[in-house]
Amino acid sequence: MNRQKGKGRYGNTAVYTLLVLLSAFWVFPFLYLVMQSFRGEPGVTTDYFFPKVWTVRNYVELWTDTQFFNFRKWYLNTLLVSLAVAVIQSAVVLSTSYALSRLRFKMRRPLMNLILLLGMFPGFMSMTAVYFVLKELALTQSLVGLVIVYTAGSAMQYYISKGFFDTLPKSLDEAARIDGANRHTVFFKIILPLAKPIIVYTVLVAFTMPWGEYMYSSLLMLGNSDKFNVALGLQQMITRENSYRYFTRFCAGAVCVSLPNAILFFLLQRYYVEGVTGGAVK
Repeated sequence: MNRQKGKGRYGNTAVYTLLVLLSAFWVFPFLYLVMQSFRGEPGVTTDYFFPKVWTVRNYVELWTDTQFFNFRKWYLNTLLVSLAVAVIQSAVVLSTSYALSRLRFKMRRPLMNLILLLGMFPGFMSMTAVYFVLKELALTQSLVGLVIVYTAGSAMQYYISKGFFDTLPKSLDEAARIDGANRHTVFFKIILPLAKPIIVYTVLVAFTMPWGEYMYSSLLMLGNSDKFNVALGLQQMITRENSYRYFTRFCAGAVCVSLPNAILFFLLQRYYVEGVTGGAVK
């Protein structure tokens, strides 16, 4: 018995040690980014980790110096797009998930299989077609066009939400229908109040996606810096001609971009995990 306890203790120690090492490996890039954002010396690389000159000038100039890089405008653009995408995509995903979970119609299974098949193709395959369609609609270099691109395929992200709705007893719907409620009332009055975890999860995923998106924003917005999002704008700071002077400011911008997502995740972590793992009503 004592020998088994000893083996268990050593096994736990090895697991904890491995987790600590992995955590340090994951945290190191962000810690390096933070250190560089407070560095007063110019340049991209240094032969030391901690800055020799500490300063907050990078953060101050990031938000106040808009002559060449208008970070405030980019941040506002990204915030507006993210809020719009969060609202539209969440509404589409939750509605689609509820319909596929509760309704039974003839083409339901083939439709789900088709969506699964289409989701296997990478998004960049349709970039050229999307660009020319938006160009014909005069929606290139437009935040509206960017929102359309981000939300057009929202229904294809129904998998996790549908799995959550599947765990909710159908007897709730049946009881409400017997009492005279229609599908609209059942969804908004019965199901959604019980689906807070998956709602939070869906909103978080929809809100955070535009923050780091670069591919479509570079396709649609390149040439109009006033419509840049933060990902495309920050990339301009580390081009060959700008990197020496603006690298530390780029690091400050990267920290500012990552903080809202990190704060939202930690505040809503409990709902996020419940949304991923699914839930059941007792």
